[in-house]
Amino acid sequence: MRKLWGRLTSVNVQKAVWGLDEAGLPYERVEAGGAHGVVNDPAYRAMNPNGLVPTLEEDGFVLWESNAILRYCAVLSPALALPEEARARAHVEQWLDWQATSFTPAMRDAFWQLFRTKEPDRALVEASIAKGEAMATILDAHLEGRDFAVGGAFGIADIALACAAHRWLNLPTARIERPALRRWYERLAARPGARQALAEPIA
Repeated sequence: MRKLWGRLTSVNVQKAVWGLDEAGLPYERVEAGGAHGVVNDPAYRAMNPNGLVPTLEEDGFVLWESNAILRYCAVLSPALALPEEARARAHVEQWLDWQATSFTPAMRDAFWQLFRTKEPDRALVEASIAKGEAMATILDAHLEGRDFAVGGAFGIADIALACAAHRWLNLPTARIERPALRRWYERLAARPGARQALAEPIA
C-alpha cells in the first residue's frame, strides 16, 4: 500500500497530494508534521532524516522532497507525463525549481509572521510581501495568454506553481491584483485534485 506522510496545511504536502490524485495513484495519507508530530519519531526519521513532510513510502521505496514526488508521479502517469521535447521538458524543470527556490521562499516570512506568530513583525511581513510581489509579477507575465505553465497541457509545473499561488493569494494582506495569475489559478483550483489538496484553510 502506498502511503503519503504529511498534513494538508503544508504547501509541500499539497503538491504531493495533488500530484498523486491527478496521476490516479491510490494512496493512504498519514497525518504527520506540525501539531500531529510523528516527524521526530525514530521510525519516521529512518525514512526521512530531514524530519520534514511529505514522505512517500511504497513497498519499501521511500521518496521525500515534494517536487521529486511530482516528478515520480509524472514518470508513472501518462496524465502527467513530462514533455518528450527536450526544451519543453527543461521549461517544466525550470518552473519547478523557480517555485522551490524563488516564489515560495519570497513569501515565507510573511506566511510565518501572519500565521505562526502571535505578534507579527510588520517590517518582516512588508519585506516578504515586496519579494513576493516581484515573483508574482514574473509569474503573471509568463501566464499572460497561456492556459498552462508549459505548453498546451496541464502538468506538474502547474501543480507546484498553483500550490504556491494558493498560499500567496490567501495571505491576509494587501497585494497587487495579477489578472493572468488569478485566471490561471482559479481554473486549476476547480480541478478535482486541487479541491482535495487545497481543502484545508491556510494555517
